[in-house]
Amino acid sequence: RLQRQLYTFLKMEATKKIFGMGNPLLDISAEVPDSFLDKYGFEHDKAILAEEKHLPVYDEMKSTFTCDFIAGGATQNTIRVAQWMSQAAGATHYFGSIAADDNGTKLKDAVLADGVTANYHIDDQAATGTCAVLVTKDRALIANIAAANNYKLQHLETNWSTVESCDIFYIAGFFLTVSPDAILKVAKYAHENKKVFSMNISAPFLIQFFKDPMMQALPYCDYIFGNETEALTFAETHEFGTTDIKEIALKIAALTSIDNKKRHVVITQGKESTVVAYDGKTQEFGVEVLPADKLVDTNGAGDSFVGGFLAYLAKGADLQKCVEAGHYASRVIIQRSGCTFPNTAPEF
Repeated sequence: RLQRQLYTFLKMEATKKIFGMGNPLLDISAEVPDSFLDKYGFEHDKAILAEEKHLPVYDEMKSTFTCDFIAGGATQNTIRVAQWMSQAAGATHYFGSIAADDNGTKLKDAVLADGVTANYHIDDQAATGTCAVLVTKDRALIANIAAANNYKLQHLETNWSTVESCDIFYIAGFFLTVSPDAILKVAKYAHENKKVFSMNISAPFLIQFFKDPMMQALPYCDYIFGNETEALTFAETHEFGTTDIKEIALKIAALTSIDNKKRHVVITQGKESTVVAYDGKTQEFGVEVLPADKLVDTNGAGDSFVGGFLAYLAKGADLQKCVEAGHYASRVIIQRSGCTFPNTAPEF
């Protein structure tokens, strides 16, 4: 009996490696006066893509205000949180595209400090992608994707040994706008080698306007993540004829898959229960509601949920434990500014 218990413990502690690929951004965050938003015509509590007239904001922030530099981008956030939740050296790997500039150096340093093994394609056509986070009584986000949009399949192929060394693969849907070929190459490898492939549907516009590349990748997925807004958009776009989240999750789970393999569909709903569909059945997992006075920033909540989930999937945990790990990670992150976490180990 003791032998069995020891074996179970060791099995849980043996962490499989997680690989992520996506659009790396350096978040540049600072507290600023309202007049700074007015100067550039930014609206409070809005997220936009930077236009040409907005580009000076990044350098002006750095020269005028005290800035925090945080490695960002959806998949990179997930991988950083997975590394923190894992607490195992070398547990996570990440690919994306940046430039050989000051922001690229800051981003690499930040990811390295988080313990992630990152390998970036270095783009010579654009600057490292950035996201200005202007903090007043709320937040304004201005994203300049830049070099992140120029990832090359050749980088993936040249560094393929990293892919082969990993066991669980995760790519947020945003990367569909950059390199669907790279996504499919990883997806097919995972399937052929009986490894875990997962994606996030990530945003309504991806479901609506990148439907074809998304539907080429989803058949390979063992896990599909999303939130309730994305699930509702998916249902409308694919004419499911329902707005019930559990029914939508079941219908996504039942979509065509390679070799008819079964998949988990995981839909988060903020403070409401997380819904998981698998093999024609659904389960709900309650969320411990955070007191309003402890809520700081919901940016990165979904990314961090997936990070916690995958970290415990890599440890061999069951579904309930994986979801609980996701809830825990998300709960920690939303009590902090930006997608950041303590320097101490998780208390989970």
